[in-house]
Amino acid sequence: MKIADLHVHSNNSDGSDSVENLVKELQKANVEIFALTDHDTIAGCVEIKKYIPENIKFIPSIELTCQTDDIKCHILGFNCNPADEKLNALIQKGKELRRKKLETRLDYMKNVLHIDLTQEELDWLYSRKSVVKTHLANLLVKRNMAKTNVEAMQKYLDGIKTGNTRFSIEEAIDAIVTSGGTPVWAHPLGGEGEEHIAHEKFMPRLEKMINYGIKGLECYYSRYTLEEAKFLTDCANSNNLLISGGSDYHGTNKENIQLAKLNVNSTPIDAENLTVLKYLGIVL
Repeated sequence: MKIADLHVHSNNSDGSDSVENLVKELQKANVEIFALTDHDTIAGCVEIKKYIPENIKFIPSIELTCQTDDIKCHILGFNCNPADEKLNALIQKGKELRRKKLETRLDYMKNVLHIDLTQEELDWLYSRKSVVKTHLANLLVKRNMAKTNVEAMQKYLDGIKTGNTRFSIEEAIDAIVTSGGTPVWAHPLGGEGEEHIAHEKFMPRLEKMINYGIKGLECYYSRYTLEEAKFLTDCANSNNLLISGGSDYHGTNKENIQLAKLNVNSTPIDAENLTVLKYLGIVL
């Protein structure tokens, strides 16, 4: 059985591991195929190549934060070209949107919550390629204002209104496809900390996502039961969609998510079940 994990993060977005340490962790977990899917950046995919041994297959990828109408979602782009002009233009747009979101959050923290960050903390935030809520939460944990970053987000950050700073689903899929990538809907029943949506609510969303151009579903996911995985694989098969699976590993920034954990029970999932790999031309 080959072990694959097609959804992992480095500290180029909101993971805790450098790409060098991430490769070491992948080796410890005996992962043979992986996709680096940092949020709205592909920088780590360029850097990580020099650390990957010959016995591990690497898929350069990205996770784009999207919204069109009533659908908020994340879209994985597998096997993107990191040098693609359209993809990098979208990434630059995302940086500008996130900078506005960061400024809104910092202003709220200072003027409403009366939390003044130090210059050192601000310099660290502004030096990062991708700043998300997790980074602010980690700073609050270091200040002993919360025990975990989840608690910090719930207590201080979740109520801050930042407006829509997401890409449209259409432009995200277009950029992925133009770059040679394959768009897959990440954790389609709901991601980390989100209530999993009912099947009857999922089906009309699936129809819309297919119309937008999605090519696959992340059916196996660290927060999903095997029953949820079966429901999603049945949906994928009946709609001629690809099947993917990933842990959504973030190192220490997400609790109880180990590499290659593709369901809540940590039941091993053979890479043979992930049809997206064959579609990408990866020999198992």
